[in-house]
Amino acid sequence: MTDREELEIAVKALDSKKARDLKVLKVDDLTVLANYFVIASATSTTQVKALADEVEFKLGEKGVQAKSIEGYQSKTWICLDYIDVIVHVFLENEREFYQLEHLWADGTPVDISEWVTD
Repeated sequence: MTDREELEIAVKALDSKKARDLKVLKVDDLTVLANYFVIASATSTTQVKALADEVEFKLGEKGVQAKSIEGYQSKTWICLDYIDVIVHVFLENEREFYQLEHLWADGTPVDISEWVTD
């Protein structure tokens, strides 16, 4: 499976569970950490967990397992590392505090409009 296919599955999974302010940055020219960062917000710790669980489930159905997952204890920021795609699911105020979009502002925004509902 290509990193772009993994990305699409992750974005659709997050959208299906009503993730807020869903953004994708292409960062492969900036770092060796990943090709894409997916950043999503949730309104509660319950939703943070549900969003992360859905990404893990949908990619797992395709045989893709995360290299590592961090943050399930606090449920305020869960990071799922799929090597080429890293998914960040934040509680809204945590996302505002860490401002990953600003830290990685040199990344290229990816148009995900064909994968999400309005």
